[in-house]
Amino acid sequence: MTTPLPLSDKYARLLALAVPALLLGGAYISEYGFGLFPCELCWWQRYPHFVALVLAILSFAMPPKRVWVALAGLAIAVSGAIGVFHAGVEYHWWESPLGCTATDPFAIEFVRCDEAAWTLWGVSLAGFNALFSLGSAIAIWVLLLAREKAVGEKRA
Repeated sequence: MTTPLPLSDKYARLLALAVPALLLGGAYISEYGFGLFPCELCWWQRYPHFVALVLAILSFAMPPKRVWVALAGLAIAVSGAIGVFHAGVEYHWWESPLGCTATDPFAIEFVRCDEAAWTLWGVSLAGFNALFSLGSAIAIWVLLLAREKAVGEKRA
């Protein structure tokens, strides 16, 4: 019989499930509800969230639960890192190697990666994904480590 998860682990697991679900839900609402179609880098940001969802669901179904949650946090962080890169492409700090920028003569038929489709206070959707994803990944890991510290203190 497995021992129940501490409260901090339960919160970490909930974040690992909710964050990618909500961010993907927002992406699809933006796409199908408001016509903000994704570029290639937008898709690259979605893939780790799909992985994080699967890992978070696994954490409900099979041990080692904390490992699945930590890996989901890692996948969320990867999406955030891609979001940072994508925001840099949008702000013209660097170019995308995927060929979806204004410098690519064949990019006319595609959604361009170097133009933000929507911004709020100067932050693009890629920027918001980076902020939410990296912040959530840090929160997940802090919650998982909080349990470790509490367990270590009880044993001492």
